[in-house]
Amino acid sequence: MDSGDNEVVVDFPQIIRVYKSGRVERLFGSSTVPPSAEDPTTGVSSEDIDISPEIKARIYLPKLTNLHQKLPILVYYHGGAFCLESAFSFLDHRYMNCLVSESNAIVISVEYRLAPEYPLPIGYEDSWAALQWVGSHVVNEPGFEKEPWLVNHADFTKVFIGGDSAGGNIVYNISLRAGTENLNGGIKILGCLLCFPYFLTSKDFEEDSIPSKLWMFVNPSAENGIDDPRINPFVEKDRLSLLSCSKILVCVAENDVLRNLGIQYVEAVKESGWDGVIELIDVEGEDHCFQFFDTETENARNLIKGMANFIKQSCI
Repeated sequence: MDSGDNEVVVDFPQIIRVYKSGRVERLFGSSTVPPSAEDPTTGVSSEDIDISPEIKARIYLPKLTNLHQKLPILVYYHGGAFCLESAFSFLDHRYMNCLVSESNAIVISVEYRLAPEYPLPIGYEDSWAALQWVGSHVVNEPGFEKEPWLVNHADFTKVFIGGDSAGGNIVYNISLRAGTENLNGGIKILGCLLCFPYFLTSKDFEEDSIPSKLWMFVNPSAENGIDDPRINPFVEKDRLSLLSCSKILVCVAENDVLRNLGIQYVEAVKESGWDGVIELIDVEGEDHCFQFFDTETENARNLIKGMANFIKQSCI
């Protein structure tokens, strides 16, 4: 290796490292795994798809009770501070199998492009494009190749978006955007799941804190730093009334440094005049995205069941 490849220019210990040569070393996350024709534990099927030349996804189908069954759709955005993890990782795949089985929903887990190779807002744009791709199945566009699982089994009147951590932040930003821009096929977002959402404010986090420095790393164009409205939902509180969904679930955990901002978000949405129902799940004794790392604990199973019940009850 030359000296440029050995010289570190950005270093977040145990998270990510960038070298002068441009090489990126991700120090956190799990290895990728292939989709499964039928998961032996849950019976969920999965396959990998291309949404566009740049955007890929893994789609999940729960075990069907009949061939004509129509199911809700959840477009899911993984966590990882916009620079880590993958829709194809072991941890994400196991988690999605559990959530799909419990919720009985079709899930499209989006492989949006990551910083620093693709700094924000690219991740937001990829995530929006994935939702638009879902809507394109409602109309007949020349040359558009439809996904058979969606054509045969999706109920496009029951569309949800959800995500953990950075994915929860993406959900917030997409639901705002959908309040002012139309989605393909006229689809509407029925519900949003924000699990441990990655929100920051200069009041709650110092500029030299790891969450703040990570935000500036993945979004160097953010003019107002951690008070950018994409990461701080409170700087433009009036916009919260524009959230384009009728139901929201926010999940937080007692030991998570982001917990209080998640709770503040719930209260701010309630006070905004938004015409919908917002719920909060606050898990005692747990930390950030705990259910993602171990789906088999009692608290993890209960949280996944709570998320699934939110989807089921919203569809009634």
